[in-house]
Amino acid sequence: MQSIIDKIQSGKRLTLEEGVALYDMDIFTLGELASAKRQALHGKKAFFNINRHINPTNVCVDICKFCAYSATRKNPNPYTMSHEEVMAIVDDVVARGITEVHIVSAHNREAGLAWYLDMFKAIKTKYPTLHIKALTAAEIHFLSTTYGMSYDEVLDTMIANGVDSMPGGGAEIFDEKVRNVICKGKVNSDQWIEIHRLWHKKGRESNATMLFGHIEGRRERIDHMIRLRTLQEETGGFNAFIPLVYQMENNYLNVPHAITGQEVLKTMAISRLVLDNIAHLKAYWVTSTINLALVAQEFGADDLDGTIEKESIQSAAGAKSANGIDISAMVGLIKNAGFIPVERDSLYNELRTW
Repeated sequence: MQSIIDKIQSGKRLTLEEGVALYDMDIFTLGELASAKRQALHGKKAFFNINRHINPTNVCVDICKFCAYSATRKNPNPYTMSHEEVMAIVDDVVARGITEVHIVSAHNREAGLAWYLDMFKAIKTKYPTLHIKALTAAEIHFLSTTYGMSYDEVLDTMIANGVDSMPGGGAEIFDEKVRNVICKGKVNSDQWIEIHRLWHKKGRESNATMLFGHIEGRRERIDHMIRLRTLQEETGGFNAFIPLVYQMENNYLNVPHAITGQEVLKTMAISRLVLDNIAHLKAYWVTSTINLALVAQEFGADDLDGTIEKESIQSAAGAKSANGIDISAMVGLIKNAGFIPVERDSLYNELRTW
């Protein structure tokens, strides 16, 4: 293990086998290594933004076993918002100073491509400075196959209608054996990577995610990270990596035991050490709880996401995130944890420091 520690401290890149081996390291030693890397990059800053999640439809053609949000699985209440309903939300949040809308939903054939594009155009026309983060690679793949369009064509229409950056959803775990169990039929790993590659080549930025704590193993997690690291080496377009903790309720995976807090923190720390070329590591408080996300700031993470206000996807599976978190509470929690609260925009430009 000392040889791996020496390699980390000398700034050398870790292999898959070394990444897996890190899970056997004492958690405090691992935390110290990740924290040193975090502080070299960001000092004691803990980033967040003032954002609103909008999930416009839960009607989905896919049948991912981990999903509790889709109305075709265990959610008995299908809905699809009108543009007027979406704009009413946007009007409200803009009036209160929110800088980003994060729009992710299901794969709804009845809603259609024009429904998405007209929504984005209406938002951007009325609020040209509001950042629109929208459409996962899974949604883009769905639209591409449904309408016989290339990925490039879908991405170009998104940009033309006001989308600024892409979220990282749909990645789940890249290992195809795992994907065949948890999300068979959805965008595959190579397609997900290709969509983000194309987006980056258009000069745009995106996030990258990893869903963990279900049926995957540690090796699959490290493999996932290394594939992202390889694409980042090529494009430089990822601004953050977001390990998403699997939520256990109201789905069909039937995972018997929740992942432990120690395993979450080890995965955060290892993410910081393996992903040496992605600047930010987000402890997404929605899936990890705000308390564990704050502890994760000592294990390599430097971001907590944002205020969110309304969240439907993770809360459908048991996360305590339906109503977001107040900005004053966010600032207070970060300060009490010993970090410096920094409000950022969607691309990590610093807007305000407390």
